[in-house]
Amino acid sequence: MKWMNDSTAADEDLLLALLNTTPVVDGEPTDVLADRFANGSADAGAGELRELRELRELRELRDELQAVVRGETGAEHVNARLADVKLVPAIDSSGAVRWRLDGSGDALVGRALLGWLAVVEKGSSRLRPCANDECQLFLLDRSKSNTARWCSMATCGNRLKARRHQARVQGAPAAAGS
Repeated sequence: MKWMNDSTAADEDLLLALLNTTPVVDGEPTDVLADRFANGSADAGAGELRELRELRELRELRDELQAVVRGETGAEHVNARLADVKLVPAIDSSGAVRWRLDGSGDALVGRALLGWLAVVEKGSSRLRPCANDECQLFLLDRSKSNTARWCSMATCGNRLKARRHQARVQGAPAAAGS
């Protein structure tokens, strides 16, 4: 059971972390969730089988949401998964209403979906793929201007700016006075 008050940013961060489980490493796309599947075996115990099922659900959700964010499919494809997410209200001792994620289903899937709903409510254009075509990561732009383009300025942003600068230098005519 997870209390949901004040957890929107944490759920958005979880969503972004989930979407970013398919990085490009040394030029090769990878799937860090797939590493967990490789550990499953035919003689796995009930707990391990449940964990593998939850990982499969998480991976399927990730793939669906990645397709939505990339514009390959419509967001309505996520509706079926939302049916399993239930928030239950309760009043605490101070009289404040608190919401908790119902225990049915996978809590990570539920939290990722709540993160998705929060992003969509604030404006889904803030969640987008990195502008570097060689990168498979996503970014969640929380800036006021909504102009972020790269998953990381230190990696993708710096590389693309350096490439553009190099192209300008190589394509420019010889410097005057040389």
